[in-house]
Amino acid sequence: MIQTLQNAIIKLRHNKAFEFFVIAVIIISALEIGAKTYDLSDTAIAFTKYLDVFITVFFLIEILIRFIAEENKKDFFKSGWNVFDTLVVVISLIPVNESEMALLARLIRIFRVLRMVSIIPELRILINSLLKALPRLGYVVLLMFIIFYIYAAIGSYLFKDINPVLWGNIAISMLTLFRVMTFEDWTDIQYETMEVFPMSWIFYMTFIFFTAFAFLNMVIGIVVGVMEEEHSLERNKGQPSMLDLQEQIATLSKQIEQMNEKK
Repeated sequence: MIQTLQNAIIKLRHNKAFEFFVIAVIIISALEIGAKTYDLSDTAIAFTKYLDVFITVFFLIEILIRFIAEENKKDFFKSGWNVFDTLVVVISLIPVNESEMALLARLIRIFRVLRMVSIIPELRILINSLLKALPRLGYVVLLMFIIFYIYAAIGSYLFKDINPVLWGNIAISMLTLFRVMTFEDWTDIQYETMEVFPMSWIFYMTFIFFTAFAFLNMVIGIVVGVMEEEHSLERNKGQPSMLDLQEQIATLSKQIEQMNEKK
């Protein structure tokens, strides 16, 4: 009886219709969170309360189904996404009322939208790629910070008297350079300094080349490379290893020998 129930739960866990229904509930949860930011009527507020209870109970049942369907229960919590989903579901059980935990409960309900990432494999690959790319991006970010620091110091020394609001000290200068790197009205800053230093365009052109072109392309290249590795790993998971193929061939050979002996 228990084994039959577990088999049914495993089939339900891997059922595509069930997965689509989970995604639909996550979308409804996101819409419900957005609806609460508007001024609603008393009827709508009561409806959202009942809907929130349904979503919370459904997510609790869904996480239990995934846990029961796991062959090795210890492996369930080895996945960071399973741990995240479990924490979101458990904390969502906190009643949203005027208690001290009400704000925390509301904030956690917002993060339920992120469960879409744990459900859809393609989104998991994107997030995993970004996380795995962070160590490789460390040296690029450090080098970019050094370039920012050098240019901010130069800009502060040269342009402080022209516009202290933008170049008053090195911290403000770094914020100004970030504005230049993102091309947010950077030409206004350049023309202002060129009135005093006509050759200051070299300062901006070289900075943009190093940051907006060179370093950002390096960042994109690293992230894309890691994403390719993640896609390759996902493809390889669905393919049998050489050892598995050898075992299958050996088993097939034994079956053929047994059939020949019977003849």
